[in-house]
Amino acid sequence: MLEIARSETLKPRRRLPNQRWQIYPQKAEFAQKLAVSSQISPIVSQLLINRGIESLEAAQAFLEPESLILPAPLEEFPDLALSVELLQNAIALEEKIAICGDYDADGMTSTALLLRSLRALGAKVDYAIPSRMHDGYGINKRIVEEFHSEGVELILTVDNGISAYEPIARARELGLKVIVTDHHDIPQQLPPANAILNPKLIAESSPYRGVAGVGVAYILAVSLAQQLGEIRGLVQPMLALFTLGTIADLAPLTGVNRRWVKRGLQLLPKSHLPGIQALIQMAGVQGSETIQNSKYPAGSAERYKIQNSEEVEINPKSKIQNPKSLKPEDIGFRLGPRINAIGRIGDPQIVIDLLTTDDMGIALERAMQCESVNQQRQEMCEQIEQEAIAYVETEFITSLPEDRVLVVVQPKWHHGVIGIVASRLVERYGVPVFIGTYEDDTHIRGSARGIPEFHVFEALQACDDLLGKYGGHKAAGGFSLPAVNLGKLRSRLIEFANQCLEPQHLKPLLKIDTQVNFSEINYQLYQQINALHPCGIDNPDPVFWTPNVQVVEQQIVGKGHIKLTLAQTIDGQQYKIKAIAWRWRDYYPLPSRVDVAYKLRENNFNGSTTIEMELLGLRLNTQSHLFFTPSTQPLRTNFEYKQRQYSCGIFHQGSLPELRIKNPEGKVLVMQPGHTIGLLGNSREDAKEVDICQPQYDNIIQAALQALSVLNQKF
Repeated sequence: MLEIARSETLKPRRRLPNQRWQIYPQKAEFAQKLAVSSQISPIVSQLLINRGIESLEAAQAFLEPESLILPAPLEEFPDLALSVELLQNAIALEEKIAICGDYDADGMTSTALLLRSLRALGAKVDYAIPSRMHDGYGINKRIVEEFHSEGVELILTVDNGISAYEPIARARELGLKVIVTDHHDIPQQLPPANAILNPKLIAESSPYRGVAGVGVAYILAVSLAQQLGEIRGLVQPMLALFTLGTIADLAPLTGVNRRWVKRGLQLLPKSHLPGIQALIQMAGVQGSETIQNSKYPAGSAERYKIQNSEEVEINPKSKIQNPKSLKPEDIGFRLGPRINAIGRIGDPQIVIDLLTTDDMGIALERAMQCESVNQQRQEMCEQIEQEAIAYVETEFITSLPEDRVLVVVQPKWHHGVIGIVASRLVERYGVPVFIGTYEDDTHIRGSARGIPEFHVFEALQACDDLLGKYGGHKAAGGFSLPAVNLGKLRSRLIEFANQCLEPQHLKPLLKIDTQVNFSEINYQLYQQINALHPCGIDNPDPVFWTPNVQVVEQQIVGKGHIKLTLAQTIDGQQYKIKAIAWRWRDYYPLPSRVDVAYKLRENNFNGSTTIEMELLGLRLNTQSHLFFTPSTQPLRTNFEYKQRQYSCGIFHQGSLPELRIKNPEGKVLVMQPGHTIGLLGNSREDAKEVDICQPQYDNIIQAALQALSVLNQKF
């Protein structure tokens, strides 16, 4: 019979990341078979399994996306043939075409892509991008009527339009033809356009399903160029813009996105576009991996198919013998923000000029403007974030567990950057965030960011009668409303959040692929992991974890980052590795003994290459202390978890220590340190094996260990 000590209340000694860890089920046997057949590390095999790979054929298709046979886009998009015909006729009849884009990176790269390609194909084409400050998102009646007064006969929306029923209806009333290209969620009523291209309207199984707005623009432009027999020389610049926009918009890097982005990342450093070169130069981005095992090496005049008759020519005049490929983070964290900053607080024409000019002088000038505006954007974000945190801590911190959503509205914030601040508040508090600012005394405009269990667009739909314009998707959205409705909006969102969120959802979710020891981390493993690139949405960067790590050194660097040296001792040998924890000032100093979750990064410095860690998660390591430190008192206690009482204790099975947790019904969960498989049952004889990395087991194990840790500190 388990002796039960008095229940203790956990009192953390210092602040740590507020996270819930979800570790993928480990399929060691299948991973080993896949490793042998694919000649890769079992660690990488497990990564593939976590991404839904269930066969050798699927693994090969994932690792070699060029081996996939793609269906023709004309067969997938019902209105694509009609769209091509409308554009072909407009070019032949010299009708004026106008593009209406959006002010984010996806919309601006889409606009630039279609401007370049349509002009190259002989079209008379101009563009307009709504003002974030004065118009808000998407095409509107003012833009439609201006186009009409300028003699425009065909409107082409990019990255917007699917929800713009009234503006498009007005365009049709005026006799204008309209092609909508968009990728946002489908509203209840489609706009009355002549043709609509949206991957959300095609089969979910289609490899084109995940393309962003720039992907739809790319498909349309390539299809038109093929129809006109003018494809040569157009694909390379379009592919560069497609890659830039796709990654910056956080589109899923699966299907054709994975295939085309992988090519684009190799081509970007040697792009012929002055704007791309100027942006790379200004951002200080350098290629991060040499192109290896490529069928056609860079620097040659070889061409290879993109899809059907598409072709790309890698720059044959390159003076660099071993050009390097960019990685998604180079765009996501370096190039993309410089473009997005313009759309947030600057003039989108700067980016359109940057990406459409053939003059390197103009390109460098525009890239310098992007750099300056991005610095302003960073300063704004920092100030607003601090003000928002202070406001939340004063007004909402006590009610947050019951509200399960944050609605933060203050005057004099720049609505161009509040979406970024919303993301940071989600990271900090672990709840969906709706943040807004007053446009005037009577109107509010805002942005929303969600968590995995919360659908932002559905939440906005639930508030339809309280809002003005709104739009978005599962993870993010934008909205406006009369200021008098703010109180009702907060109440409605709290009601919605309480319907779909449980208390355990209110911690940021960190999905972890597999456990790795420091002794296994080397350049060979890193190169194999690179086979999964490009990584991004739906194909995330692999996240590893290592238990019982010692923090050897730590210091604050830069703007609140922690630079560390970590160590793990295995069979008496110590393995060390350097790490960085971005924006973790609030957690400094870190405890001396922890479990860590991280990504691996390559660091090139002074001609030397090392593999380092980017810390994503951390939790107190209680296992080594509890399991292996002799105690003069029985280490047994009880604790509460999800409003139920449990008992737990450290016991020995033979010479091995183990943790046993008993629920009110008498069922016992048993785990031993360093093992991912535990036992669950009423007795050891009838117990079944369970994967203790799964959230339902891992969470209760952590609660038990923390309760035991508090008890142990008293003795």
